[in-house]
Amino acid sequence: EVQLVESGGGLVQAGGSLRLSCTTSGFTYDDRAIGWFRQAPGKEREGISCISSSDGSTYYADNVKGRFTISTNNAKNTVYLQMNSLKFEDTAVYYCALRSARTLEYYWTRQSSYEYWGQGTQVTVSS
Repeated sequence: EVQLVESGGGLVQAGGSLRLSCTTSGFTYDDRAIGWFRQAPGKEREGISCISSSDGSTYYADNVKGRFTISTNNAKNTVYLQMNSLKFEDTAVYYCALRSARTLEYYWTRQSSYEYWGQGTQVTVSS
C-alpha cells in the first residue's frame, strides 16, 4: 500500500523557517517524482515544488523560488521541503504527492497527474 505522510508543520513567525518531511512507503523511487502542494484558506491548491528521483531535477513555483528548497533522502524514503524567509501568505495546508517522473518538466503542477496524496500538514505564519 502506497503511503505518504507529511510532518513538520507548525506555527512560525514571519521571517522564520520550517522543514517539512514527506515520509513514503509502499513503492520504489524508480522513475518517480514527489511534488509539494499547498492550499490556503479560500484558495485553490497550488503546486510549489517537485523533485524527480530519476535525475534529481527540481522545480519551483515563482512565489517560493529562492526561499524553498526541495531535497530527498532515498535511503530514508523521505522528501524534504526546507522553507526559509516565511511570509504570512505562506500559511496553508501543505501536501506531498507522488507521480511518474515522465513529462515532469511540463506537467509537474498538474494535480491530476499525481496518483497518491498525503493528508497534509498545517503551516501557519504569523505576521
